[in-house]
Amino acid sequence: MKKIFLPLLLNGLGLTAFSQEPKYLFSYFKDNGQDGLHLAYSADGLHWKALNHDRPVLSPEVGKDRLMRDPCIIRGGDGQFHMVWTTGWKDRYIGYAQSKDLVHWTAQRLIPVMETEAAARNAWAPEITWDETSKQYMIYWSTTIPGRFSNVGSEDNYNHRVYYTVTKDFKTFSKTALLFDPGFNVIDATIVRDGNQFRMFFKDETLVPPQKNLRMAVADHLTGPYQVSEQVLTGKYWAEGPTTLRQDGRWTVYFDKYQLGRYGAVRSEDLREWTDVSDSIEMPDKMRHGSVLRISAEEWERLSEAFGQ
Repeated sequence: MKKIFLPLLLNGLGLTAFSQEPKYLFSYFKDNGQDGLHLAYSADGLHWKALNHDRPVLSPEVGKDRLMRDPCIIRGGDGQFHMVWTTGWKDRYIGYAQSKDLVHWTAQRLIPVMETEAAARNAWAPEITWDETSKQYMIYWSTTIPGRFSNVGSEDNYNHRVYYTVTKDFKTFSKTALLFDPGFNVIDATIVRDGNQFRMFFKDETLVPPQKNLRMAVADHLTGPYQVSEQVLTGKYWAEGPTTLRQDGRWTVYFDKYQLGRYGAVRSEDLREWTDVSDSIEMPDKMRHGSVLRISAEEWERLSEAFGQ
């Protein structure tokens, strides 16, 4: 039976119910990612409520640390849902699972993305982008390989660049290659198509002098090269984990204000002027970053029946 939401806004209590069915799903983690995948839903992209009483809907089963940090879920060209995540702080691989309905997932497995780099310290915040033109997926993440790049402005010998591999079936993968080297420490890249171009939103991880902000780059091809904009999207706080949603020609970039222990968002209609709308969003308590996905009414019905609201 389809769920119906009555229009109700309890401003005094800060509680929101939806006047229409949710059409966006946010995947995220909490704490260190040890309990697994969390999901939240929204009808308007501003007010988000946790599914399953904010309990995990999928537990991590792979990796030395058994973590499920930075979960990224996309709808693939095959109609399936594909998810990747960070399995541990010092792993050279990432986690992967597949689903037909966002409720039931295949057995989790490891993709050894940095196995050919014995010195690689990690593989953090992986994401997937489907390229309709080439009919393949690009998986990309941030890794530090000590001594590979200038360490100016970095900390604890972590000096990340973004690497990638491409695949058509998540069984065979191209050789890992460098995707993005802006000349400084960079993590948390997320890439979306914008007409005939690709937009990358990422975190400038430079510590000295401190940046820790979100920036943007653009390319004509998914695999680059990416040209960095001088513009900084976020304010005088440390931000990470960007993910994007495009609604009615307007861009929203969500991100983790991790030092402040809260979530933030900025919006733009032209990708030049950005407005901070952090005070207008409602997010689950102690939410950490992940990704946003559009869902259908049928997908929402299955999710709500499986996990409740």
